Amino acid sequence: MLRSWKLGILVLLVWLGCWQAPQTTQAAEKTYVIGTDVTYAPFEFADKNNKYIGIDIDLMNAVAKAEGFKVQIKPLGFNAAVQALEARQIDGVIAGMTITPERQAKLAMSDPYYKSGASMAVSAKNKSIKSLADLRGKRVALKTGTAAADYALRLKKKYGFTTVTFDDSNNMYDDVRTGNSDACFDDLPVLQYAIATGLDLKIIGKPGKTGSYGFATNKDNPDHLDQKFNAGLKKVRASGEYKKIVAKYLGNGSAADQKAKNAAVQENDRSFIGLLKANWGTLMGGLQETLIVTLIAIIFATIVGVIMGLLGVMPSPFWRGVSTTFIYIFRGLPLLVLALFIYTGVPSLTGTKIPAFVAGIITLTLNEGAYTAAFVKGGIDAVSDGQMEAARSVGLSFGQAMSHVILPQGLKIMIPSFINQFIITLKDTSILSIIGILELTQTGKIIIARNLEGFKIWTMVALIYLVIITVLTWLSNWVQKRLQSQN
Repeated sequence: MLRSWKLGILVLLVWLGCWQAPQTTQAAEKTYVIGTDVTYAPFEFADKNNKYIGIDIDLMNAVAKAEGFKVQIKPLGFNAAVQALEARQIDGVIAGMTITPERQAKLAMSDPYYKSGASMAVSAKNKSIKSLADLRGKRVALKTGTAAADYALRLKKKYGFTTVTFDDSNNMYDDVRTGNSDACFDDLPVLQYAIATGLDLKIIGKPGKTGSYGFATNKDNPDHLDQKFNAGLKKVRASGEYKKIVAKYLGNGSAADQKAKNAAVQENDRSFIGLLKANWGTLMGGLQETLIVTLIAIIFATIVGVIMGLLGVMPSPFWRGVSTTFIYIFRGLPLLVLALFIYTGVPSLTGTKIPAFVAGIITLTLNEGAYTAAFVKGGIDAVSDGQMEAARSVGLSFGQAMSHVILPQGLKIMIPSFINQFIITLKDTSILSIIGILELTQTGKIIIARNLEGFKIWTMVALIYLVIITVLTWLSNWVQKRLQSQN
């Protein structure tokens, strides 16, 4: 609870434009925020202690050490990381990003640090697909933004298959495992890691050449971070540390050796109870973040919603128009679009960074505030017009009539809606994983990126949400019964 109040004060200070400490500290310590993926093992993933490791992570830290600067790794997901970089919310991206002419035209790409090769995989039980020629008329799953996806799309017309895309590797693999897709394409070491982890897929054929990975930053970055990376990469290669980093996760390149290398970061007990015990602390950390975001957002959303709802019943047509416009815009925008617009769109226009936590609070405040305003306005309108006329006839002003007569009656109608809005806000926090907030859903993604136990982990996440929402639903029903008994 103490932490939530501190965060609430922090958010308020940011809103008022009074808090600039992070930018100052970051510049003084030469600390760069580096975005990365959450589901691209063995290049970036969280171990069983929830510590982010992988080839990209270790390499970035080694380069930073060699060049005398610090890095803060921020797992966002590939697409979100690229958008955050373009919006200057982060300073660089290292996420198995293949160097392409299109990316070089928009971003400053470093020298290559890893040669990639795309491979095709099918279900371990599939005996009908033995080569690319067998894909004709089949459906192939791809992960958006990857070189393997680009490689598959180049082959699509030649071999006559259709494609479907996913935002993370686990969903792509599951689509093949369940039979919805017949095959998938991914980089060879990534597929080897997944299979070594226990995924029942098998690799078909030899990998195709897709290019090389590079570190990305903005072209006009003032510190020339891409040049610093190149200089550090040369030092890390010359010292032999680069080979040690790659061997640490890939071994000698064989699937068997990779399985042995990855055994240390996996849970020993892969049963539901075993995974729950191993990841309980991590899941509770995600739940804590979810509750903190929900509590702070619902406070701000209630304030904004009540104000806008009251404006909607004012005698002035102007203020009623302001309320109607606010409700129309922010209730009509999809929450995902609003979150990305605030986190990446606004900084692109203003040049000012918005921390992900603050962007999440603003997103929920505007969206949930619009819904709150609508039911506040509706609750007041539900009170008989005769109540206002009677109050005004005895000499009360509009404000007095509203505060002493209308609102007390309307509040009884609104209270259940306030509790229901709290439940909706709690569920809506899951969408904020798209901008990198480590709430419960994002925590689930990070765990799955390591062990690829999607069904079991998502069941745990669903049950946690269900327990919390059941308690809140019970509270809502109890309040409604109490109000009905008083009437």
